[in-house]
Order: sequence, then structure tokens, then C-alpha cells
Amino acid sequence: MTTNNDESRPRRSYHSANNERHASSNRNYGNERRTQQDGYYSERSSYNQERSYNPERSSYNPNYRDSRQENYSGNSEGGIRKRRPRVGERPQSPQRVTGGNYNNRSWGNQPSPGGPGRPNKPAKPVKKLKKKKPFKQVKYKENADPNAPIRLNKYLANAGVCSRREADEFIQAGVVKVNGQVVTELGTKITRADAVMFHNQPVQLESKVYVLLNKPKGFVTTTDDPENRKTVMELVKSAASERIYPVGRLDRATTGVLLLTNDGDLASKLTHPKYEKRKIYQVWLDKPVEMEHMQMIADGIELEDGEIHADAISYVTEEDLTQVGIEIHSGRNRIIRRIFEKLGYRVLKLDRVYFAGLTKKKLSRGKWRYLTEQEVNMLRMGAFD
Repeated sequence: MTTNNDESRPRRSYHSANNERHASSNRNYGNERRTQQDGYYSERSSYNQERSYNPERSSYNPNYRDSRQENYSGNSEGGIRKRRPRVGERPQSPQRVTGGNYNNRSWGNQPSPGGPGRPNKPAKPVKKLKKKKPFKQVKYKENADPNAPIRLNKYLANAGVCSRREADEFIQAGVVKVNGQVVTELGTKITRADAVMFHNQPVQLESKVYVLLNKPKGFVTTTDDPENRKTVMELVKSAASERIYPVGRLDRATTGVLLLTNDGDLASKLTHPKYEKRKIYQVWLDKPVEMEHMQMIADGIELEDGEIHADAISYVTEEDLTQVGIEIHSGRNRIIRRIFEKLGYRVLKLDRVYFAGLTKKKLSRGKWRYLTEQEVNMLRMGAFD
């Protein structure tokens, strides 16, 4: 508010005060240094009048703030330009803004706002992730003669009921029937056309399954482990509903090619010592292998369970003599590790890269695949030694 003393006091503009203060100096920013040659004096003069002290614009005048808000909101008829809304600020107009505002952006599958030269177009639909299809189990042709005789215990084992040894125990217990008659004699032979009952339940031969696994480290090669360690069966549990089992054994720390199947005849051919299927290993050792030791392994070395020699042995690369490739037929337990431990080396890593013609090509560690029909026929004929 104002008083009588304020009304009698002469009103001086801000620029007028500056002009008087700097009158003796050449740096004079007042109106005296400006001329009307370029029209600058008239513009500056109106600016000074606007900036001069006005009691109506004083902060003590309650009506001034309301009038300023009216001017900014556009309700006043003074012709003052509306203030442009800031980013993220909701517009004061009751009409909905269709574009150019952060809060009105379209998300998801909503149509994007149009504009000059840009028609409204629906947003692209979100692509759904495709679910991986399960492996389609391969159906292999059976070459067996349906009229050929087969032992009863082998028939039960091929049907996935139990192992041959367990089948002999069930036969002696009198829980197996053939064509309605209880059979207790071991070595009984039947044909595939006979009706077999186990615990009064019909038994049928399962279709053959052949799975190739690239075994990782830390898994035991067995169907069941009494110490509750991880087994290779956990890696192939989705491969088949039939009862499959590993052919041969690999140490827990050994990686590489491993075959799992329910074909007992083929498993016997691949694991029996008289068939001598080829196996190739890549070995990583704690120190370079001397050439004389390589020759000793090729000629033959004496172990606790007899003499053993490699069919072939060589360095993997000439630059690194700690990596050795060795080919061997023997299926003795831990034979590769024992050979090098005999000569004073410690095996750091052991990987089987070849087994009876099967390799792990294009098969990542811990992954599996079905054998092809051609691979199965080659194994049945014994074409791979």
C-alpha cells in the first residue's frame, strides 16, 4: 500500500537513475546517447516506461497477481500471448490434446498420433516369442525276425521291464507268464509273437531309441547313483519315454561322446572287449609330454591289470606339447588316466571326441540328439571299428 509521502515523492525510472549516476562518464547507457536515426530511441523509451515504477505492479497490490494469471491463461482480452505449456505439464484448456504432449503419448498397440503429412497408423504388434518345439523322436526300422527265438529274460529287458539279471529273479519267483502259463525255468526261449505277462500285465517290446550326448563335466555315467550325484539321465530325460541307459562309462570329470539306448544287443557289441571299438581322446596334461614317453605308450606300458598300448598317439599341435591325442580300443576303467599317471603326468582334462564312428560335431556341451537311420545301420553292421 502507499502513503502520502510516497505520492509526493518524484517517480524516477530505473534507467533515469542510472543515467544520472553515470553522467560524468563516457559509458552512458541512458537515453541521452541514443538517437532517433534507426528508431532505437522510441523502442527504448517505451521499454523504460514499462520498466518504471508502477504501484499497480507492486507486490503489495493483490489485484496485480490475479490479472497476470488471467493474461497468461488467455481469459483476458488484453491481447497478451498465451504461454506455451512446458514439457510434461497438463494443458489448461479443457479440450484434449491429441499430439505434441508427453502425457498423451501412445504406448503399446495404441495408434500413434498423426501430424502434418503423417496419417494415423496402427502400431506394429508385439512379436510373441516362439516356444521351442520338442524333439521329434526318430522311428527306426526293426530288422528282427518276428519268428526268431529269443530268451525270455532278454525279451523282458528289451521291453524295458528290468535288466536281464533281474528278469531271471522274476522268472524264478513265478510272476512271468507266457501264453497264459507260468514259466519258472531259466533260459526259456519264446518268439515275439507270444503273449507275455508280467505281474498280470501285458508286456510289449519297446521301439528302439538311440541318443547321442555330449557329456559335460560333473555328471556320473549311470542310471542311478547311491550318493545322489548328478547323472547323465537328467540331461536326456526328455529324449524318450522308454527306458534308456548309457553304453559304457565315462568318468565324472571326463567329457565327450556318450551313447544312450535301449538296444541291448547293440550295447553289448559296443562294450564287449572282443569287438574292440575305436575310441579317440584328447588329453590335457600338467606339463609337456616327452617324446620318449610318447613312444613308450605306443609300444606298450605295463599297468596293474596287464600291459596296454595305444593304437595311435600324437601331439595335437606342435606349439603346445601338453595336449595329446590318443586312440585306443581298450575299455578298461580309467585307462587313459592310469597310463599317464604311470609316467608321472597328471591329467587336467580328458575329452572323448570319437566313439565307434560317432562324433560330437555340431553338438554343444550338455546337448543331445537322435542318431540318424544311417548311423544306426552302421552300428548294427559293425562298420565302425
